[in-house]
Amino acid sequence: MGLLDILLGRTKPVAPDLDRLFALPSAAVTLEAAAGFTPAGTGAVCFATVEGAAFEQLHREVQALLDADSDRTGPPVELSRDGYGYSWLVSRRSPDQLPQLVNDLHAVNSSLESAGFGPQLLCSLTSFTDAAGRGLALVYLYKRGTFYPFAPLPGAAERRDTALELQLKAVLGADLPVEQDLGRWFPVWGAPGL
Repeated sequence: MGLLDILLGRTKPVAPDLDRLFALPSAAVTLEAAAGFTPAGTGAVCFATVEGAAFEQLHREVQALLDADSDRTGPPVELSRDGYGYSWLVSRRSPDQLPQLVNDLHAVNSSLESAGFGPQLLCSLTSFTDAAGRGLALVYLYKRGTFYPFAPLPGAAERRDTALELQLKAVLGADLPVEQDLGRWFPVWGAPGL
C-alpha cells in the first residue's frame, strides 16, 4: 500500500481466510455458556446467483463430495434462492454435528472459489437457537474475513435484536475475528435456517 492510499484512506482488501470457519465450534461453546444459544444444525453459503453449465457441474461435484459422508440423513447440499435474488447452498446436520457442518461450509466455499466463482461469494452463516426459540446466525463475510452476529426478531416484520447482537459482539471477540464496522453487519433476511 502506497503513501497516496494511506492519505486517501484506502485500505488493502483482506484476503479471504476460509480456515477462520474452523473457529466456529469453540465459539459455539462460548455462545452457549454466555447467552444460551446452541447450534441449530443448518449452515449456508450465500453468493450472487450464477447460471450456466459450469455452475451446474460444480453443484453436482459438491453434492458428490459431501454425499460421501455417511453421517448425513438428508441431501448433502440444497440450492435455494431468496427473495432478494441471492443463491444459497444449504447444508443440514444434526445440531451436535457442528464441526462436520463447518467442514461442509469450508468445502462448499473452497469449491466455489477454486472453480472461479470467488468474486460471487458473499457470506457463510451458521444458525443457532435458544430455549425461547429465538434464532441467531453467525455470519462470515467472505471478502472481509470477519464474523458478526445477526439476530432477527420473531414475526413478519424485518427487525433485528440489535442489543443482543452487540452483547454477542463482546462475548465472541476472543473466539472469532468480529467485524468492527457495524455498517457491514448486513441483515440476511430470508436466509435458510433462520
